[in-house]
Amino acid sequence: MTIIENDLYKITIRNQGGELTSFINKATGVEHLWQADPAIWPWHAPNLFPIIGALNNSQLTVDGNTYTLPRHGFNRESELLLIESDSQSAKFSLPYCEKTLAVYPYKFDFQIHYDLIDNALRVTYKVINLDKKDIYFSVGGHPGFNVPFNKGENYEDYYLEFDVKEKLDTHLLSAEGTFNGQTSPVNLDDNKLHLTHDLFNNDALVFKNMRSRMVTIKSTKHNQSLSVEFPHFNYLGIWAKPGADFVCIEPWIGLADTTGRQTDIKQKEGIQKLKVGHVFEAAYFISM
Repeated sequence: MTIIENDLYKITIRNQGGELTSFINKATGVEHLWQADPAIWPWHAPNLFPIIGALNNSQLTVDGNTYTLPRHGFNRESELLLIESDSQSAKFSLPYCEKTLAVYPYKFDFQIHYDLIDNALRVTYKVINLDKKDIYFSVGGHPGFNVPFNKGENYEDYYLEFDVKEKLDTHLLSAEGTFNGQTSPVNLDDNKLHLTHDLFNNDALVFKNMRSRMVTIKSTKHNQSLSVEFPHFNYLGIWAKPGADFVCIEPWIGLADTTGRQTDIKQKEGIQKLKVGHVFEAAYFISM
């Protein structure tokens, strides 16, 4: 485990997946990160690479060849290298290897950088093209936050506030996790989405055309809050296991497949193209 901290926060990160495992507000002593109860959802804040969501039949097509990849890709199950750290920052790396080439035929270095900056934790994804051809990928975050923040509170006291007034439709998912081609309107109270334990009975809410670039968890009972800001991410997923006391705010660059639409990775919705020798970077921020 790697620990970074400042006067505000104490952060713990594990090598598996380069995943945050703890985010403690020092002023309140509150643990804000979901603690990966294996009976409910066994993750804290997985980092998703090189795909987002599910593939049709778990199959990825690249230049006519078919590969098998699990939902959200292989990074969250991989052991990353800690390549640099100090008291307030840590950098992790997943370089390509024979195991990754067998399921994703590109040479890359995927890095996750954590930096405590002022009142925020910055999470930066960096993809370096080490191949002799263009590479294609998706990347995103999946942090889960404890709701309620404090003992004795109710989940239904909380809501998500978007920084821009929105008219939102969620893109519906099949039982296999692929888009089924249908949408459904999401009921907002002004720019607020009230949390209920049945809100995610039909899986995640996925927004493709959202204008907001910050979502804040707030309560009707007090002024404590937690914000996720994602200036570089085009899509957002919001999810929780029905009945569980957490909510995931998931900034994505990339999307799941659509049911029955098997396409080459180059035509995949939301895919990123990275030219030979180039570097991709995108960051999101967690603050209180």
